Amino acid sequence: MPKLAYLGPEGTFTEEALRLLDPTAERLPCANVSAALNAARSGEADGAVVPLENSIEGAITTTLDEFAWGEPLVINAELLLPVQFSLLARPGTEIPHIKRVYTHPAAITQCRAFVARELPDAVVVSAPSTAAAAQEVALPGSPYDAAIAARIAGEHYGLVELASDIGDRSDTVTRFVKVARPGPLPEPTGSDRTTLVVFLADDHPGALLEMLTEFSVRGVNLTRIESRPTGDGIGRYFFHFDFEGHIADARVGEAVAGLHRICGEVRFLGSYPRADGLKPQIKRGTSDSDFTEAAEWLAKVRAGEI
Repeated sequence: MPKLAYLGPEGTFTEEALRLLDPTAERLPCANVSAALNAARSGEADGAVVPLENSIEGAITTTLDEFAWGEPLVINAELLLPVQFSLLARPGTEIPHIKRVYTHPAAITQCRAFVARELPDAVVVSAPSTAAAAQEVALPGSPYDAAIAARIAGEHYGLVELASDIGDRSDTVTRFVKVARPGPLPEPTGSDRTTLVVFLADDHPGALLEMLTEFSVRGVNLTRIESRPTGDGIGRYFFHFDFEGHIADARVGEAVAGLHRICGEVRFLGSYPRADGLKPQIKRGTSDSDFTEAAEWLAKVRAGEI
């Protein structure tokens, strides 16, 4: 049975994602994303599940930075989890009596309308995580009357659900990824995603365009691009890329090799099945057979046969 580390404590959305990604895994809750990934790196766990991006809040920058600077890890699966927040409290609590609410800052942002409408006089305080908020509210003598968290947190800590699906948007989704130490990659499925971290060799006019051109000329569609500071001074950045396809696809392999030629460092973070099942549109001249035919033609030209 594999052991998977995750962003804890028990009752986080990350635990819910882990249960869906690998229901049989032993679960190791960790204090933060860095601790979960380091558990995977050290061998304390066989892998880790962490959040990567949210449809409202955007990228989880801690995760992006950990992938760029820590010991190498590769993504082998992803999950799109609908995020539904609940108002949780100790048994016997009623909404009109709630004066102090504890929750994660992201939940505060995503539940503003509910809080303004239903809890106009309540003070909302930031917590390390939604599950940590629920854990605190469950303690006897807690200074907080309620938590905004996942329903699973209420189940863990004996809280009752006073209101469900209280987010301002019902279609909010968080993308979670399962990572492990480098090893054999998942086989191509025809509906795959590849993730890279890329560092510039030097900063010059057109440097970003040069990188994007490696994808464009081979018909590789980007699904996400993020810039993050390197820490070496203002204006110095590295880049995260998600794009359609598997490293085994000729167009993807050539694009990644092209980046390797022109960039300072390319860190491969995995090729894995897309959670949404979408298949890429293959442009004319960029299928595997097109690359094979072109290579055969070039070999004949070089041999003087054409």
